[in-house]
Amino acid sequence: MSPPELSVIVPVYNEQAGLPALFARLYPALDALGDSYEVIFVDDGSKDRSAAILREQWAARPDVTRVVLLAANAGQHMAIMAAFEHSRGDIVVTLDADLQNPPEEIGKLVAKMREGYDCVGSIRQDRRDTAFRRWASKAMNGLRERITHIKMTDQGCMLRAYSRNIVVAINSCKEVSTFIPALAYSFAQNPTEVEVAHEERHAGESKYSLYSLIRLNFDLMTGFSLVPLQWFSMAGIVISMLSVLFVIYLAVRRVIVGPEAEGLFTLFGIAFFLIGLTLFGLGLVGEYIGRIYQQVRHRPRYTIGAVLENKDAP
Repeated sequence: MSPPELSVIVPVYNEQAGLPALFARLYPALDALGDSYEVIFVDDGSKDRSAAILREQWAARPDVTRVVLLAANAGQHMAIMAAFEHSRGDIVVTLDADLQNPPEEIGKLVAKMREGYDCVGSIRQDRRDTAFRRWASKAMNGLRERITHIKMTDQGCMLRAYSRNIVVAINSCKEVSTFIPALAYSFAQNPTEVEVAHEERHAGESKYSLYSLIRLNFDLMTGFSLVPLQWFSMAGIVISMLSVLFVIYLAVRRVIVGPEAEGLFTLFGIAFFLIGLTLFGLGLVGEYIGRIYQQVRHRPRYTIGAVLENKDAP
């Protein structure tokens, strides 16, 4: 039987409170499109009843529902990668389970894909996040674009659509840690973006802490560009030249003025600055070495515990 026209992927992690509302809106929205579809839920090692609720939903709609149960928490992007490898649709859409991106907006992305685009991102209108989160997101978007040259207006919005060719290319990559939207843009020949609605989280709490967001952006920058290392190298060259000039200045001043103790704290300040810069550089180099270390071990990126699907479904 022919594969479905549309695959919708929903990663789930401790979302038991919001899943019934998601089901109530997602399936009618997809039915209204009039296309054949499949919904692939990926439980990312949830500690609540999310997996049990997904099993119940699969039992209720086995014709269009598939559930991938990961054996342990692997992270949102790895969960999506697991679903990519099980998806069959010509158009693949990713959607968060928290209903901040309304399922009714999927039709916009599908319509845009059928205009000939191979990757459709989304831009959240009237974001329902805190002012700090909006400011931080905007700052990181600008920094990421300068470093990686990947243009995404809103990198934090997971409501995105990809062609089958893009998904196949992503599946061929064996990176241990990656950022899927950026990876897709690196393969896309004709990407675009559309504006979508944004709502407050229906239930539960965000799984992204400040540390997680910083960690994610480190992965993004070190995974797609060598610019941070090049910046640090340039900074090292400039500071080394300035240090030589400063040492010459101090030597000349000592000959002309004589020894003086007043400049001791200035030297301390300069020494502390150089030490801090060195530690930052070591940490940056460590990020790249850590990625190499993870990659050469060739450990599985995720472990699938079970896959719930109807073998007779299209």
